[in-house]
Amino acid sequence: MTSSPEPAVAVRGLRKEYGGSEGTGSTGSIGSTRSTVTAVDGIDFDIGHGEVFALLGPNGAGKSSTIEILEGYHRRTAGDVEVLGADPQRLHGRALLAWKARIGIVLQSASEQNVLTVRQMLRQFASFYPHPRPVDEVIDAVGLTQKANARIDRLSGGQRRRVDVALGIVGRPELLFLDEPTTGFDPSARREFWGLIRRLRDEGTSILLTTHYLDEAAQLADRVGIIAAGRLVDIGPVDRIGGAEARVPYVRWAEGAGIREQRTHEPARLVAELAARFGGEPPRLEVIRPSLEDVYLQLIRGAAA
Repeated sequence: MTSSPEPAVAVRGLRKEYGGSEGTGSTGSIGSTRSTVTAVDGIDFDIGHGEVFALLGPNGAGKSSTIEILEGYHRRTAGDVEVLGADPQRLHGRALLAWKARIGIVLQSASEQNVLTVRQMLRQFASFYPHPRPVDEVIDAVGLTQKANARIDRLSGGQRRRVDVALGIVGRPELLFLDEPTTGFDPSARREFWGLIRRLRDEGTSILLTTHYLDEAAQLADRVGIIAAGRLVDIGPVDRIGGAEARVPYVRWAEGAGIREQRTHEPARLVAELAARFGGEPPRLEVIRPSLEDVYLQLIRGAAA
């Protein structure tokens, strides 16, 4: 991660509400109101330059609203936002276009049907940016070299998803938004994509990632933020999220007709005690350290309680 006095993204007290009071309701009566839905409820976080930050949470947690505000697509209800040193909500005209040229966006949905070839589409998008990456380099990076001259409307869903990623990075963005980027990828393609993200990070690109693949977040993210019901439940490095207690390992073994399990800060000692009692290794012995997914599920359940 590269150092910089200011973060690539700074969010303070971000709040987004939908609905609310209306001067005239749907029936035309004065003073009618609509209920207010709070999608984002006062969250704070930063993303450093050259950092991969994963924003994780269940559907409806507020991830999309947060990201769309950072991308400049929606106005916030309250709070302060700076993205690459600017408030997207205050940018207009040439300043807005210049700012947009510095970001890359990979949305959830795959590319629409398109009669252009992969190479033609990438060349068209590259022409919108002042310092784009070489088109063939991008095509190779997303694993579409063999499909460079194929029409996009004849690609598989997974291949069209790779085109989405290519369009997001061809402009050499300083900040890249990745919204569930590997949906539709097979396991091999996902691993190749992870390598691409690591290379972009090493080049200094800041990345905001959302994904439902918790192993993907664990592999790629420097830090994660977990959001539920519009609030950040926890934020921190992948190996510290949830706190020390959430990462206490547990020992599992078979005994009698069932499976026993015990959490312990000293799994080696417990295994030794079990071995002494059983006269050797207990059947089906496992020492399990909670993964990011385990910690995530604990935090989400706690937030819902």
